[in-house]
Amino acid sequence: MYSLGSESLIKQARLPSDLQQRLLSLLSSPAEQFQVLSSALLRETPPSSGEELNNIQENISQLNTHAAGLLVSQARSRTDLNNLCAQLIHGLEGRPSDGPTRSLTFALPVLNSVLRLSPESLTEEHVTILSKKFVDWLRYASIVQGGGASSGGFFTGPRSRQPLPTAELDGSVSGDFFTVLCVGQGFTEDQWMNVYSFSMLRHWLLTYHSVSSGNSTMDAASRLQLSLSLSHSFSNGKYSWEAGEKDERTDPKEKGDDRSEVDGSVVSMVSATSSSSRLLPPKERLREKTFQYCQRLIEQCDRKAQKKSDTELQKACMVEAVCILDCVCVEDPSMVFRTFPSIKALFGRLSSDLSYARVLLSIAQFYLNHGEMAAVDCECVWKLVFGRFPAELFNDPFLAHELLRFLRQNLDSLRLRAPEFIRFLPNFLKFLAWDSSAVVDDFVDLLPSLVTEGTAVEMLHTLLDLPCLSATLILQFRSVSLPISESSSRGLLSLDAFRNPAFRGLFLFLLRVETGSGHTIDRLSTLHDLLAEAADWPRVVRCAQVVPVLLHIYFNTVVTVAEEKLLAHLILVMLERSGLLLAIPTYSREIHRVFSCHLLRLCKLRPSLVVDQSHELLEFAGTTANVYSKEEVYTHVVWVLGEYLSVSSDSSCSVVLITSCFETLEAVLFEITSSAPPPGTVCPAPKVITTLMSALAKLASRSHDLIPRVSLFFSKLRTAARNGSVAWCADEEDLVAIVTRGEELWSLLKAPGVAQSVLTPPPHVLTPRWHRDTNLAVPLQLRVLTRLTHSK
Repeated sequence: MYSLGSESLIKQARLPSDLQQRLLSLLSSPAEQFQVLSSALLRETPPSSGEELNNIQENISQLNTHAAGLLVSQARSRTDLNNLCAQLIHGLEGRPSDGPTRSLTFALPVLNSVLRLSPESLTEEHVTILSKKFVDWLRYASIVQGGGASSGGFFTGPRSRQPLPTAELDGSVSGDFFTVLCVGQGFTEDQWMNVYSFSMLRHWLLTYHSVSSGNSTMDAASRLQLSLSLSHSFSNGKYSWEAGEKDERTDPKEKGDDRSEVDGSVVSMVSATSSSSRLLPPKERLREKTFQYCQRLIEQCDRKAQKKSDTELQKACMVEAVCILDCVCVEDPSMVFRTFPSIKALFGRLSSDLSYARVLLSIAQFYLNHGEMAAVDCECVWKLVFGRFPAELFNDPFLAHELLRFLRQNLDSLRLRAPEFIRFLPNFLKFLAWDSSAVVDDFVDLLPSLVTEGTAVEMLHTLLDLPCLSATLILQFRSVSLPISESSSRGLLSLDAFRNPAFRGLFLFLLRVETGSGHTIDRLSTLHDLLAEAADWPRVVRCAQVVPVLLHIYFNTVVTVAEEKLLAHLILVMLERSGLLLAIPTYSREIHRVFSCHLLRLCKLRPSLVVDQSHELLEFAGTTANVYSKEEVYTHVVWVLGEYLSVSSDSSCSVVLITSCFETLEAVLFEITSSAPPPGTVCPAPKVITTLMSALAKLASRSHDLIPRVSLFFSKLRTAARNGSVAWCADEEDLVAIVTRGEELWSLLKAPGVAQSVLTPPPHVLTPRWHRDTNLAVPLQLRVLTRLTHSK
């Protein structure tokens, strides 16, 4: 297929001219198999140079679905699309008396494709024509069955066949105008056009205002006045409409169309209108008929369908009808007051049945867009959509996609009109915990909007516990499907714990709906023991793989919204949670890597945090076990202590604090370099030891009284290395590197003033601006070199 406006065509094999001619002739064959085959072959060849396709396009009677689709796919320019649109609209506008009749049901799907590809192909005249045709097809389609349906009986014959009226889904005779929910043994062409019109109506309403430069629409005040006049006579749900409806259909262009009269109709409230609607321009008139059509659909959906498939059709039609009414009210706010009663009633009827979740989600969109204007309380809607939906339907992939898309597309409106949605963060994360690979992209977009000062701490805990939530959702799902009396099978030992009242509080906390519902940090280790067997469940493993990605997004966001006090709290959480993670292979290592990265970033952004949280940081750094179990985090904690525990970072930093830090790190370094590692662990990484040595040297350079102590250690280290292998380092090359680093630091400390400048250089040395400093000769030299290299 060729893309619109492409200047270079893909090289394709050309068919012989006579064969191509025959294939083009088959496009108008009465056998659809030949149409499909010929169009498929012609799509794979370059467009014909001229006359063949033009002849088909100009002869509207030869057009069909496949021929029109071929013309769209081989359009070389917007002019080609404009011409095709003109031909199709001309065919739709034609009367049966203009010539031989031929079905044009294919035209609307093709026009819809063109509209999505290039809305500019429709002129204002085209929009007006199609708006009028939509009114005819939607509101005035035939109400009798097509296909020669018979009323039955013994004397049934050609002359006794009478057209039967269409029926409702519950089997009763349809007493109102035809809609997509009317059924019959066959359908007429205008009924098919009714169905096609409804299928593209929402996209049409969203698009047609953009295809014209100016709209001759009525101003808001006039529309509101007319709307109130249309709804003035609503009384007990019904009012008369026949006279106004007949008058409305008598404009000059539409005289003679007998579809305007629906004999014997039992007219409901939703089909009501007034003679005032004939004053409406085509677009406003289409809105009015669209409103009537959707209201009739909502009324039809209240009927009990005889087939299960028809029940699903009713749900789909309700979703589309509510979305279309939403579009109508966005374009014309005066329609909100006429529409809201039926939407509110629909919500009240469906809110207790979660099988209508997708319908209720479209209703929530309507409430979000128009609830403020209608002055209605939306709290019950948000509790249902944000509360019950994720809690009870977390395993529905379609609802997960729809709800997360609803959140992404309406973030600004939700912050303004429903800010409480952020409280339901733990609930939203159930979609991620259940099927992380399918929805992780949605949360990459959503997460920054959910991070606030009020939710930051709990969000960090919740993200770290996401694998636990995944395992708990699996247990909840299995708990429902497996009887309590059934003995636990392989991998279900944790199911007994899930059902045990003693541990119920732990699992209920993970399954909480809103934030701020409790705290389980003291019993997290117990929870991890209960869920230990879930560490290799595929769903839990996949969930654990997305947590580091989300943590990076979280930390990148939180530094932009958090104050220093909150950042200090987050450092404490990272230190605490580095040892409280579900034991999934590689999970702890990945989380430690993320913590280390952002610990450095936070301390670089706010160096005073190191002094403020020095007690907790020293407590972490003084625990020798952390060297072996949390190597990555431990190394970076030691580095920030050596780098930022200074007066230059915080004026409140004292010599006593520096000495205390030195003694703590010295004790750890002496312990790990004087004995073998504990059983079951490996030797500490050289990086940990060299980082400890560098931190001690930096602290000693700031308090010269400590220099002899660190120099003595470096001396003993060199002596121990000369005596042969040591128990705390298994690799000889690593040992040489450690000793070399110690000698370098020892040499620096022999000149304390130089040591401090080298180990902790001032900011202007780390970020030089010599190429911009006009007091130096470097800028002049650079300018001279630039002129020389760019001289002609």
